[in-house]
Amino acid sequence: MRKAMSAAAAFATAATAVMTMSGAAQAAAAGDSTVYGCRSGNVCIWAQGVEPFNDPHPTVQYSSYGYHNLSNQYGEHAVLNNQYGGATANLCKNYGGTNCVEILFEDDWAYENLTPINSITLNRP
Repeated sequence: MRKAMSAAAAFATAATAVMTMSGAAQAAAAGDSTVYGCRSGNVCIWAQGVEPFNDPHPTVQYSSYGYHNLSNQYGEHAVLNNQYGGATANLCKNYGGTNCVEILFEDDWAYENLTPINSITLNRP
């Protein structure tokens, strides 16, 4: 009888732990701040002339800090800094993240002519 009670108690403890863990996973998913297809923590660019609310599919998403050289980005584009924790992004005229002309703060949008922009940087807070 004692073994049966111990097994039942162990099962109840394990079930409670699983319920607690799945509740935490659900809370994390509910806190996701994907915006028009741009995942939380990313900086996103949509296709030329596209309004993100009409077409929630960014053509490019950057997720790592540092510079990212652009290619084939001409004309007006929507750009979103969907990073968090105070991280910023810069739009730069030169490759390698230099000669930056625009800063995007957390949750900032810009509609920019990317023809003269050759790189974008994601900066730690």
